Amino acid sequence: MKKIRFKTLVENNDTGFSNKASSQAGRYVNKDGSFNIEKRGLPLMERISFFHSLITMKWLKFYALVLCSYILLNLMFAGLYMLSGLENLSGMTTDNPIGEFWEAFFFSTQTFTTVGYGRVNPIGMASNFISAAESLTGLLYFALATGVFYGRFSRPVEKFLYSDAMLIAPYKDITALMFRIANAKNNVLSNVEIEPIMSMTITDDNGVASRRFFALKLERNRINFLTLSWTVVHPIDENSPLFSFTPQDFEESDAELLLLINGYDDTYAQNVHARQSYKWHEVVWNARFRTMFHPSDDKQRTILDLDRINDIEQL
Repeated sequence: MKKIRFKTLVENNDTGFSNKASSQAGRYVNKDGSFNIEKRGLPLMERISFFHSLITMKWLKFYALVLCSYILLNLMFAGLYMLSGLENLSGMTTDNPIGEFWEAFFFSTQTFTTVGYGRVNPIGMASNFISAAESLTGLLYFALATGVFYGRFSRPVEKFLYSDAMLIAPYKDITALMFRIANAKNNVLSNVEIEPIMSMTITDDNGVASRRFFALKLERNRINFLTLSWTVVHPIDENSPLFSFTPQDFEESDAELLLLINGYDDTYAQNVHARQSYKWHEVVWNARFRTMFHPSDDKQRTILDLDRINDIEQL
């Protein structure tokens, strides 16, 4: 690798990552857009953001959490009713322990949701105190669940598709590094902009390795609308940090391309952000992307085949 030429390139030192090659391991950005960082040194409860976790978790996991917490809370209050004595619940119709427990449980659900059918009602100070505490707990629980549910719906979430690999292929009279993205949702994304940063480990003349970050100049880093696929192209000329790079150079430098994508979502009237990265082993040489879109049979619409985002052909 030609190390001396990196001295003439402009570096990006505002990435927020360390330039010490031995201080970080693995990739910087995971494939799901999260940072590959595990935080330690604080108690677990101080590191966890419950609101962030509730907003960002998968929908199935969120529904399961709501259902499980609802059942557990009612089981707890049903147990409290039984401990206080079922004689303090008027209107019970069963006389076996299992049936009594289920009556106490369903009375708890009616109190928790403030439905209150009226057949079973508390008598005595203990059971009335428990039902009053449960009513307050139910109001707070559903207020929290409703707020989080609305927050999940109202939060703009991008759904970009990325090609699995970057390509290095002939481009005009030189070569270029390219990858492809597309919008998987039916919303309109406008003013979409990409900021690519190439991260590499560079060894100086004294044998000291450091992590360096270089901004890559794109053929175009912004488009007005992301309606079809976008093949993002970085021409590899004399001003590129990848000039004269070979597959071995990519591996030795542990190269990783970091991507920051911004766009305006017309549905939410807000900007959306996405992150992605490619490592050196995700580069395919001497290939090009096949076209993802084509006219419909009646020639009235354009068909975008999102499942063809990884279709390439060797040159």
